[in-house]
Amino acid sequence: MKLTDILSVLEEMAPLGYAEDFDNVGLLVGNKNQDISGVLVTHDALEEVIDEAIAKKCNLIVCFHPILFSGLKKITGATYVERAIVKAIQNNIAIYAVHTALDNHPEGVNKLFCNALGIKTGKILIPKTNYIHKLITYAPLENADTVRNALFNAGAGAIGNYENCSFNTKGLGTYMGNEHSNPVFGNQFEFVESEEIKIEVTFEKHLEGKILNALFKNHIYEEVAYELYQLENKHQNIGLGMIGELDTPLSENDFLQLVKEKMQCGGIRHSTFLNKPIKKVAVLGGSGSFAIPQAIREGADAFLTADLKYHQFYEAENQLLLADIGHFESERFTKNYIVDYLKEKITNFAIILSEVNTNPVKYF
Repeated sequence: MKLTDILSVLEEMAPLGYAEDFDNVGLLVGNKNQDISGVLVTHDALEEVIDEAIAKKCNLIVCFHPILFSGLKKITGATYVERAIVKAIQNNIAIYAVHTALDNHPEGVNKLFCNALGIKTGKILIPKTNYIHKLITYAPLENADTVRNALFNAGAGAIGNYENCSFNTKGLGTYMGNEHSNPVFGNQFEFVESEEIKIEVTFEKHLEGKILNALFKNHIYEEVAYELYQLENKHQNIGLGMIGELDTPLSENDFLQLVKEKMQCGGIRHSTFLNKPIKKVAVLGGSGSFAIPQAIREGADAFLTADLKYHQFYEAENQLLLADIGHFESERFTKNYIVDYLKEKITNFAIILSEVNTNPVKYF
């Protein structure tokens, strides 16, 4: 199987456009046209994972965290990052990272987090902004249905639980072609008035190329008039973190015991107990201190995340229970999800879950 075939499945699972701007996701090492013998899925593509891939005859590693996060000015093997990259290249092993592309996915990291704790997810904690775009185009009456349906089929017009959403206005279009024109209606140098439909649809940013291709392919005009806009609307189904509720309220002690057991935590650092039941819970896998104010605004009884600093525990402001359960622990089910997804989409092919525990944090 070619790597490019697997890339299409990975980008379906976690569209690269979902990733945060600071991130480095997608194909980090390798040639998209190389033949793939097997896929090893891991949390971090460390040198020992590269060794495991070699031993198991896998020449594609799909990892959650990108081993290449910031730029390298030299590759000498002096650091753990350089050593992993050198060994991967020497052994013709490709590396692909998903990270925040899967963090922001509604079925991704934070949904898995909630599922493990029995939290019925209600909504995204921090919806993604600047991700909804709008297309406006104009089509003659006899072509409008074809154009609109093609845009829908390309992914435009999906809003929340609704599909095929558009706004349509009938109006009068005018044009006059020059000596190089080939108008559908009228002739060169003829002033034409045409009844047209103004079609307006919204779409997710990463679909822009596909939608424009559908527009140009299905529109009958030689020159297609269209406008693109970036909207300030928040995307209610894509973003970081989730917030939902437990079926039954738990005491703070029982709640943290549940978290420790289900997320297999070596320890949990938490803010002062407030002696109130925990029912509404916000989660954000990985480093999530920036979301503390939002969890409070949403009325969460508890907020679970990782990598909290000393003074950030004060930000609980006696309004919620703040708990740092560990970075790896908050994302621990991610690689299992990736394996299951790939096995469902790519049958009769070696998709292997790494046996290497890449959590760098140990507990005494």
